[in-house]
Amino acid sequence: MTTGFIPQHGGFRKLRSFQTAQLAYDGTVIFCDRFIDKRSRTNDQMVQAARSGVQNIAEGSLASATSKETEVKLTNVARASLGELLLDYEDFLRQRGLCQWGMDAPEAKRVRSLYLSDKSDLPYKSDRSDRSDSADNKACKSDIYAFRTASAEVVANTLICLINQASSLLSRQIRQLEQEFLAQGGLRERMTRARLEVREALSDGSDKSDLSDKKETPSCPKCAKPMRQRTAKTGSHAGESFWGCTGYPECTGIRSIEQ
Repeated sequence: MTTGFIPQHGGFRKLRSFQTAQLAYDGTVIFCDRFIDKRSRTNDQMVQAARSGVQNIAEGSLASATSKETEVKLTNVARASLGELLLDYEDFLRQRGLCQWGMDAPEAKRVRSLYLSDKSDLPYKSDRSDRSDSADNKACKSDIYAFRTASAEVVANTLICLINQASSLLSRQIRQLEQEFLAQGGLRERMTRARLEVREALSDGSDKSDLSDKKETPSCPKCAKPMRQRTAKTGSHAGESFWGCTGYPECTGIRSIEQ
C-alpha cells in the first residue's frame, strides 16, 4: 500500500546550493560593510540579492510538499538573484580598474579547492542548536575565505567564485527537479495514484475466495446485483462454496452453487 502522496520536503539546510548561497550572503554583508557606502543604493541591492538567493532556495524546498512547479520557480528565482549579484561584483572590479580572476587563475583554483575541501562545522553548514560561542569567536571560525581581512579585489573575486559554484549547483538542481516531475508528476497526479493504490489494495484484500467465472455469475435474488463466489468459514456449511451478493453487507442475498 502507498505511504502517502506528500513527498519529503524542507531539507534545504542539507542542500549544498543553500550552504554555498548562504556563504555568499554572509560574505556579501561583510564586503558591503567594508567597501560599499552604507548609504548607497548599491549596498542595499547587493545585500538583498544575496539574501534573495538564500531565501528562495529555502522557500522552494518547503513548497515542494505540495507544488513541484513552485519549487522550480523559486529555485530559478534564487539562481537569477545570484546572477544579479555576480554582475554587481564584476561591475565593482571593472569600474575600479581591478583585476577579475579567470577560471584557470591560480587564485580561482585555490578558492575552488578550499570550497571543495571545506568540511568544517560552520554556522552556514548546519542547523546548530549550540549558540554558546560569542559572535567574535564564530566570525573567526567562519572566515576561512578571509572576507574580513583580504583586499577588496580578493574578496570580490572570491565571492564571484562562490557565486558561480552556487549558480552551477542550482542549475543542476533545476534539471533534477525537471526529471523528478517527469517521472513522478505533480501533486494532483500523486494524489490520484495514491488513492487508486489504496482502493486496489482494499479490493484485493476483500475476498480471496472469489474464483468464479464472471460470464457465469448469477444475479442476486434480492437486489439483482452481480454475485460473487464465496466460501463459508463457519457453521454447518463451513468449507462449502456459495454465491454471495457483491452488495454485502448491505445486501445478504445468497444462492447455492449447482454442482
